[in-house]
Amino acid sequence: MKRAVALLLVIALVLTGVGIAALTVIGRGDTPTDPRSVPTTTPQPGANDAPRPALARFYSQTLSWDWCRGGRLCSTLEVPLDYRRPHGETIELAVLKVPAAEPGSRIGSLVVDPGGPGAPATDYADSAATPGAVFRAPVLDAYDVVGMDPRGTGASAPVDCLSDDELDAYIAQDPDPDTAAEVDTFTGFVDEIGRGCAELSGDLAAHVTTVEAARDMDVLRSTLGESTLTYYGASYGTELGATYADLFPDRVGRLVLDGAVDVALSSREQTLQQAAGFETALRAYVQDCVDDGDCVLGDSLEAGLARVKQLLDDTDAEPLPTSGDRDLAVGNAFYGIVLPLYSADYWPALTAGLKQALGGDGTLLLRFSDLYASRGDDGYPDNSSEAFYAISCLDDPWSIPASEVPANLGDFEEASPTFGDVFAWGLTSCGGIQAESSEPTRDITAAGAAPIVVIGTTRDPATPYAWAQSLADQLESGVLISRDGDGHTGYTEGSDCVDEAVDGFFLDGTVPEDGLSC
Repeated sequence: MKRAVALLLVIALVLTGVGIAALTVIGRGDTPTDPRSVPTTTPQPGANDAPRPALARFYSQTLSWDWCRGGRLCSTLEVPLDYRRPHGETIELAVLKVPAAEPGSRIGSLVVDPGGPGAPATDYADSAATPGAVFRAPVLDAYDVVGMDPRGTGASAPVDCLSDDELDAYIAQDPDPDTAAEVDTFTGFVDEIGRGCAELSGDLAAHVTTVEAARDMDVLRSTLGESTLTYYGASYGTELGATYADLFPDRVGRLVLDGAVDVALSSREQTLQQAAGFETALRAYVQDCVDDGDCVLGDSLEAGLARVKQLLDDTDAEPLPTSGDRDLAVGNAFYGIVLPLYSADYWPALTAGLKQALGGDGTLLLRFSDLYASRGDDGYPDNSSEAFYAISCLDDPWSIPASEVPANLGDFEEASPTFGDVFAWGLTSCGGIQAESSEPTRDITAAGAAPIVVIGTTRDPATPYAWAQSLADQLESGVLISRDGDGHTGYTEGSDCVDEAVDGFFLDGTVPEDGLSC
């Protein structure tokens, strides 16, 4: 999970009969004025109580909201760089709010995080304003949806580790190096990105942990005037939410953790299980392609899997031209194939990309890779790829040297014959990190918290279903909802059973039956 593949980057794919026709780009510019008055709320009793006196000035700050992005509200939150030194250096975090569509029925604020780690939560909250994109209309009517870019990401003191050209090369390199030269390149980047984070980001590089981001969320809760936190976290956002619940169990309101991460697994075991998850998703996609008839990959599951693997090998030997000035390298091809596996809705786009690539044109797969890495036409509009590395490796710097990868290949190839070697090499990724966390590791149980809803999808590629089962067990008050289906996360993914359970929890506080199967 923390090595080879980011869990969920905010993407919007517009599909046509031949694949992706356009990308919905979330606006980043502020509107200069808005004639409406900025809505205000009255803090709930105890909302501004700080966990210790030295933090009182952060908990009592008042957010100054301005209209932005054509109807949203934007502000900044001040927090300590280091919570051990609250009187020291501070940083500012970007916050975006989509006001409740029906102010007269407003329940409160619903904080969101899309995962990554590294994806900007402000963009996620912005996109959530469209019914069905993240939440259904009744939830949008009743809640202000609030996203705060976690520290080190988006517009919240973003970490910097590589130049855009270096990041292009880092993503394009062979993620399964099979020559001495490729191994040298791969291990060179392991050192370079770790060194770059420390050199370019300074003290910040040591203070972008999940624990610190969770502490920031409690400051946000306070400044929103909420005595408890209502929260929806997807993918890595479940780890952030579970960490919050463990730190502040008495502040847990209605928490939903969707596409859950098993926070108790070792990095190696997480990576191994995620390799198996993507293999399962790939097999489901290929079988669906074959069943539909006239599949571009062949007329059987095994033939289709072999053709995908051969395409990666061929692209490694010779990158494919595209309609632009960049070729499709093997790293781009891997990420271009992986991204559409996140949702069955994207399978037609993957078919179009594979058909084009098998015909000698890598344009679509490169586009998918760029979407995965949050790359625009002229570079990177956010730092999600660098933040993913900085946060993941600061939380858990465990790694193995390149010399130990061959001994691990057997386990990973058994878990994923198609992608296993990539994930095995990913075990080296944090070997070059130079920053050191000041936060100790935690056994997350959230003892004493109100019920926490955990959602798992049976064929989720990025966060395998077993992870949701495990997290629900680890959380003292965990309540599991299971969705039988494909794709990453379960809410608003086509299951009325899941949607109605989550809506009932957010709107009425009705706790779903533990073990609900949808």
